[in-house]
Amino acid sequence: MTSPLLATAADTATGGRRRPLARRTAIAGLGVLVAFALVGPLVLADPAAQDLDRYLQGPTLLEPLGRDEYGRSVVARVAHATRLSLLLASACVATALLLGTAAGIASAWFGGWVDAVLRAVSEAFVALPALLVVLLVSALASGGSLWALYLGLALAQWVEYFRVVRARSALVMGSAAVEASRLLELGPGHIVRRHLLPDLRPVLVTLASLGMVTSILAMSTLGFVKVGLQPPRAELGLMITEAFPFYDVAPWLSIAPIAVLFVLTICFLTLRDSEETA
Repeated sequence: MTSPLLATAADTATGGRRRPLARRTAIAGLGVLVAFALVGPLVLADPAAQDLDRYLQGPTLLEPLGRDEYGRSVVARVAHATRLSLLLASACVATALLLGTAAGIASAWFGGWVDAVLRAVSEAFVALPALLVVLLVSALASGGSLWALYLGLALAQWVEYFRVVRARSALVMGSAAVEASRLLELGPGHIVRRHLLPDLRPVLVTLASLGMVTSILAMSTLGFVKVGLQPPRAELGLMITEAFPFYDVAPWLSIAPIAVLFVLTICFLTLRDSEETA
């Protein structure tokens, strides 16, 4: 009979082996999609080029995802839409991460009125749903503006980084190692580089992975209800909406963007989970 201790150790070892495998699989999946998003638009047809003679043409060897209701290449449109989603999500996450991290460290470092002001601003953003923030920013700009969507998504996410970084930085700033660095007069740069950033890195990677999922799904949701990017731009959510009336005769039109969204979501969530359990 196997002892409980040995069984627990075996389960832990098995879980440890599964996590690297899941992480490698997620990285490979993202690598394929990134390569498709970068190379596809360079070698495939113009996503806006119409050929009405090829209306709802089925998949072929040259067009593996067929043609849409305007005779446009679906695989070309999916490639451009995937590139747009990845680039815009990356820009939003990078902006939110830099802004939230800088504000969180400043709040924990200076305290006092700086902390009070930053906390008040963050609480105002927390009180508003993320999609509402995006809609409010988009309403101030022209309809379907890419810059408005970017700004709205970045503003909706920075507060998550701020709150986590502020709480984590406050703990690090009160540690014995930081107190020793101050006594030795090693300077703020040393404290940030040697103490704060190494401690914040795992949680920032986790938040960034989740932020990529949030940005991509929010962008697709807005496109799906036609309040985000507007036609004829190729965007995953907008493509799904446009394909719905033809699902019974051309199911490939909606399956392709849905599959891309599914794979992106699973890969980023897997990376987040593997980072949390590392």
